[in-house]
Amino acid sequence: MAKDERNTYSIQSDASLGEVKIADEVVAIIAALAATEVDGVASMAGNITNELISRLGMKNLSKGVKVDVLEGVVTVSLSLNLKYNYSIMDVSAKVQEKVKNAVENMTGLEVADVNIKVAGVEMPPNGQ
Repeated sequence: MAKDERNTYSIQSDASLGEVKIADEVVAIIAALAATEVDGVASMAGNITNELISRLGMKNLSKGVKVDVLEGVVTVSLSLNLKYNYSIMDVSAKVQEKVKNAVENMTGLEVADVNIKVAGVEMPPNGQ
């Protein structure tokens, strides 16, 4: 997606100072970073193209994240790989809370939903 084709959202408008806009990719990166900080999350899950790009050394921090913003209200959908032997319900609840707080605190946008799709479970090395 070209830089001028990105979706941007106005988060502040002040006639004397100007306007602050944020790209949806920035919201997605905030959500991804917050999600991967939760204990029990192994990684973000992406499509095959994202997986190939990451193996070639180009990081795409927003892989596995879809962001929809409508009138200042955000819906975030995350696709995650979780670590084996962690409660899916507990980890998911912590991710939802952490992502909601991070996006709201950093952008000022209201988060309506944080939807999680568990795409896989990462097994420990050597089957431990």
